[in-house]
Amino acid sequence: MPGFMEFKDSISGQEGRAYATINGRIEEMFYLKKFEADVEKVKTEGKTLGKRGTQHKANGWKGTGSMTIYYVTTMFRQLMLEYMKTGKDTYFDVQITNEDPASTIGKQTTVIKGINLDKVTMALLDVDAEALEEEVSFTFHDADILDQFGKPVLGQ
Repeated sequence: MPGFMEFKDSISGQEGRAYATINGRIEEMFYLKKFEADVEKVKTEGKTLGKRGTQHKANGWKGTGSMTIYYVTTMFRQLMLEYMKTGKDTYFDVQITNEDPASTIGKQTTVIKGINLDKVTMALLDVDAEALEEEVSFTFHDADILDQFGKPVLGQ
């Protein structure tokens, strides 16, 4: 009889930590609601003799992402304002750790490197919002995995 993953080993989205390293300063991102960094391969299309279909070859990648944060920090607005006023752009890293103590798979720690902001909300009012949130989009140019999830203990 094959084993199966028990649902208790899924990772709760609330069990984690995030830290930003900006200009050598480490800041805990307690205001973070959601963070997502995606890597997409960049591919070239081509055709060859003897094959009618279009083929693809990976020749690079691009990193994009977004974070939803509670509207309680001015940090990202300050970074964007500095770029607007002086042209000085800032690149920074974010370390994300997923670690659910109810799971048997342990923790995963990922560092997203060279984050550069695309879009920041400079001011926000919303009479219908119970809590103000903002969406911050970004690109990045590198990543590392410092800790890897283990294998779950399988149920029978």
